Amino acid sequence: MTGMRFGFWLPVFGGWLRNVPDEGMEASWEYVRKLALRSEEIGFDVTLLAELNLNDIKGPDAPSLDAWSTAAALAAVTEHLELMVAVRPNFHNPALLAKRAANIDRISGGRLSLNVVSSWWAEEARQYGAFFDRHDERYDRTGEWLDVVKGLWTETPFSHEGKYYTVSETMLEPKPVQKPWPVLYAGGESEAGKRLISDKADAFLTHGDPPEPIAAKIQDMRGRREEVGGRPLRFGVAGFVVCRPTEEEAQAEVSRITDVRQSASSYTNYQDWVSNTKLERKVSLEDYSVSNRGLRTGLVGTPDQIADRILELEAVGVDLLLLQFSPQLEEMERFAEEVIPRVREREGTLVGGDSPAEIAAGS
Repeated sequence: MTGMRFGFWLPVFGGWLRNVPDEGMEASWEYVRKLALRSEEIGFDVTLLAELNLNDIKGPDAPSLDAWSTAAALAAVTEHLELMVAVRPNFHNPALLAKRAANIDRISGGRLSLNVVSSWWAEEARQYGAFFDRHDERYDRTGEWLDVVKGLWTETPFSHEGKYYTVSETMLEPKPVQKPWPVLYAGGESEAGKRLISDKADAFLTHGDPPEPIAAKIQDMRGRREEVGGRPLRFGVAGFVVCRPTEEEAQAEVSRITDVRQSASSYTNYQDWVSNTKLERKVSLEDYSVSNRGLRTGLVGTPDQIADRILELEAVGVDLLLLQFSPQLEEMERFAEEVIPRVREREGTLVGGDSPAEIAAGS
């Protein structure tokens, strides 16, 4: 059995809570370096570096770190951590990004992966002079962008002439360590997004949700993948963790962080996101308060309750959790000490040593 992989969002924005101005986790190289190094020691497998030039959590005028230069720096100082870097095709020439990513993959010894995001923030694109396509056209661009990146990672020389991009007899050496290419993650809830992911990605990421709707998403995406062929998709889910000794203490913390009266500095850009995406579910104040619908995943309560929920997610096919904590370092330490051992123990006591996902699939 392989077991659940534990990942975390690197706090390049200084936090995840829109109603809490100061979460005690500054957006600085010193803090994220410390966090990444410690995460390797306490049992985390992956970190996700979001790519946004403006801060969509604390407000557009708040600091945010650049994802790609931060990833390169972390590649040189970490040893085991997978560095999942978000990339938005409308901000990057595919040939230049392929070159940069291949280099970081080599610096890290083959630990780079990409989270391909079709941009949603129109105001950020305007400020930075980037293209901003209408919704379905964004996915068309992303699909062609991925064709160019994959081609450059696997062929020498590589040529492509399409609607959005043209490269001719392009040489890219050295190529990434990972073959055929670094893992490509992507998320999307629209029909256009799902088609793109099933056809061109290696893994499907989703915002937070309980196990039942996630199971339906996984079943749908597996069926789509079977139709187009290729390696089975992997599945990851976002979640915000509130771990406390008692359920009452955990719910009190949820009440505190979802009090929208504390701050409204990022509500305008949140509305921008809602208006430029096609979501399967209506958003709530809890969804606004904590990014990526993290509270919906249900990782709130005692260590035993959270471990039980993680096993439920694993049983429906989730193999990666991308977690957020506040404050990040202290709560990751608590999670590593109190939750991860419980999950590993319960995974190990399942009948025949199978993982929950294998049991759910009838293996």
